[in-house]
Amino acid sequence: MRIFLAGATGVIGSRLLPLLVGAGHEMAGLTRSTGKAAAVRATGAGAVVHDVYDADGLTTAVMDFAPELVMHQLADLPDDVARLAASGEANSRIRTEGIADLLTAAARTLDLLEAPTGIVVVVEAE
Repeated sequence: MRIFLAGATGVIGSRLLPLLVGAGHEMAGLTRSTGKAAAVRATGAGAVVHDVYDADGLTTAVMDFAPELVMHQLADLPDDVARLAASGEANSRIRTEGIADLLTAAARTLDLLEAPTGIVVVVEAE
C-alpha cells in the first residue's frame, strides 16, 4: 500500500515509519526539516520536506505521491523535554491548523468528497 505519513520524524512517526517500510509498504514521510529528511530516506521511504501550514503546497505534495492512505502523526514538540511546557501553543496550532491542512490535502487527493478511493488515519492522544 502507498502511505503518506505526516510527522514522520516525530516521536511516534520515527518509530512507525521503519515498521511500515519493513512490512512492505511504499512510504512517503513528511517532515518540515531538511535536516531530518535523511533520517526518513534511511528507512527506505521517500522524504517530503514541506510546511503543513502551506495548504496548497501540501495538497500538491500529497497528490504527487498519490497515496492510498494518509496517516497523521503531526506534533510540534521540542527535542529538549525542559522546553515542553513552552511548546504548548505551537503544538496546539499544528494539531488544529496543520491537521486541517492535511485533511484537506487528503480529501482532495483521495477523492473523499466525491467517490472515496482511499483511507485517512488520524490518531490523537490527549
